[in-house]
Amino acid sequence: MHITQLNRDCLLHLFSFLDKDSRKNLARTCPQLQDVFEDPALWPLLHFRSLLELKKDNFLLSPALRSLSICWYSSRVQVCSIEDWLKSAFQRSICSRHESLVNDFLLQVCDRCPNLASVTLSGCGHVTDDCLACLLRCCPRLRALRLENCARVTNRTLAAVAAHGRALQTLHVDFCRNVSAAGLRRLRAACPRLALRAEHSAAMIPDQLPSAPGTVFRKLLPR
Repeated sequence: MHITQLNRDCLLHLFSFLDKDSRKNLARTCPQLQDVFEDPALWPLLHFRSLLELKKDNFLLSPALRSLSICWYSSRVQVCSIEDWLKSAFQRSICSRHESLVNDFLLQVCDRCPNLASVTLSGCGHVTDDCLACLLRCCPRLRALRLENCARVTNRTLAAVAAHGRALQTLHVDFCRNVSAAGLRRLRAACPRLALRAEHSAAMIPDQLPSAPGTVFRKLLPR
């Protein structure tokens, strides 16, 4: 029996066991399997282990997407997390190759995936407050937002959660150094039922402009 003789449900079930690259390679073999690859029902979950994977054409964004995870564990994460004014020319060149990748990708998610329920972003040092606010507005069913080591996330994201995260039940902002204790207190007061976790975030040294007077002393003061 040839694989193309299986019915649609069987083919979807078969595809579900394959990773993204394997699905794409199998889809190239015939139009019938390409049609299965493009079925939104095959893509309720997406997980990416590097930012470069976001540029591939081996997945589909659709209203069927429920869970999205981008977890970048690389030595380059440390480079991206350095304050911009402290980066060397070489470090800036490294970051420029993928600086907008996550934000551009999440804007596509905002347009195509309104039923998203869970988002995890780890090591995404360039993701911005504006992008996360857009995600909260465009995905009203979002129940879990987990952020880890996202250096550009600030109290503005916490304010966006309070304003737009009506369905949000879980928020993690672990190792997000520009989230302050005051911002966390305001969010807890505004959303008392929210399961909020912020490991080490408020205790970390926030970004400072190089010209700011008294920088060293302010870094030692509680926020």
